Amino acid sequence: MSGPNQLHVIPAHLPDRDEMLQLHTGPRTEAGAREAIRVGVQYLAAWIGGRGAVPLYGLMEDAATAEICRMLLWQWRRFEAPLDDGRAFDDALFATLLDEEVAAMPEVAHRAEAVELFARLVRADQPAEFLTLPAQSLLDQAMG
Repeated sequence: MSGPNQLHVIPAHLPDRDEMLQLHTGPRTEAGAREAIRVGVQYLAAWIGGRGAVPLYGLMEDAATAEICRMLLWQWRRFEAPLDDGRAFDDALFATLLDEEVAAMPEVAHRAEAVELFARLVRADQPAEFLTLPAQSLLDQAMG
């Protein structure tokens, strides 16, 4: 980050309630899935290590962002949502992208636990209430 916060960043347009409730109409992309995997896994690894906010790719990320990443991928996988290139986002594609993205990530503390948990949460039949709830035991173990 270029400074201690991003309070100076104000969008040109602030959406109202109705705009915020509109369904997303943009494309689902492989790049978007890959970014959600990277951010979700890396944040979760940091969270297990006791960090509540983590700078990733020039942005300060927190549990809410990781939760959005997890649920986005859960929904795409659950409904085998078509990507903009026509492929269905299914278990096999998720597994391939997860493996490729993890292989490209730096080895950091708690990465293996984060990958296993993130994959389990994305593949679950029913979504967990919030991703930090099943991660709590990992945090407890890490904090001793």
